[in-house]
Amino acid sequence: MTINIEYEARRQLDIPWETIIRDVVEASLDYEECPYEAEVNVILTDNHGIREINRDHRQIDAPTDVLSFPLLEYETVSDFDHVEEQAEDYFNPETGELVLGDIVISVDKVAEQAEKYGHSQERELAFLVVHSMLHLCGYDHMKEDERQLMENRQRQILSGRGYGR
Repeated sequence: MTINIEYEARRQLDIPWETIIRDVVEASLDYEECPYEAEVNVILTDNHGIREINRDHRQIDAPTDVLSFPLLEYETVSDFDHVEEQAEDYFNPETGELVLGDIVISVDKVAEQAEKYGHSQERELAFLVVHSMLHLCGYDHMKEDERQLMENRQRQILSGRGYGR
């Protein structure tokens, strides 16, 4: 598994952010039973950086906590059966790994939201990573039933790794 992490923010999180990201990415893929070795790219930025990305890609000129850019398209969430049919689109030819997509996280929001919700920065970062990983696996939360499904999976993955509330 390849987890590329770029830390582009000036603000430093005083937590083991790399360990948390790797742990939650792996836990998410195990939980979703991804049958392939995978590649995920994670960028840690600040509110200014994520605001620019949000504006450029979603036409929303405001900072957000996390953005997900999935590479795969799913007919059914977490159904990886179709990816081999389009191997040239979905697999890294050098490593043979399934390229799931990109995650962008604002470290400013990690700190702000941890304080706002009364939990640790470790838990907030883990939550944002698992939330985004589920998006990379095809989940969404636009409808109530989708939101409940996604929230249940997030909770189970986080508590399984000790990141419960």
